[in-house]
Amino acid sequence: MATIEELAERVERLLLRHQELQRTHALTLEQLAGVNAERDSLRSRLAAARQRVEALLDRLPANEAVPEREPAAGSDTEKTAK
Repeated sequence: MATIEELAERVERLLLRHQELQRTHALTLEQLAGVNAERDSLRSRLAAARQRVEALLDRLPANEAVPEREPAAGSDTEKTAK
């Protein structure tokens, strides 16, 4: 059976471990808050960028035909056509 001194030592170690875990938890909460703030900022920037892209798309002419691109020199389609 454990002596009183051994039990007291184990309780002290448990208390120290508990304090360490509390500090780690507090640091983790701070990191989480920072990551959440960064995520919110990135979401906001993404929404603003989407709005700018939509505004640019709205400014494009609606019925203008897109010219077809010719194959690049040395492409596979050019080689097989010969």
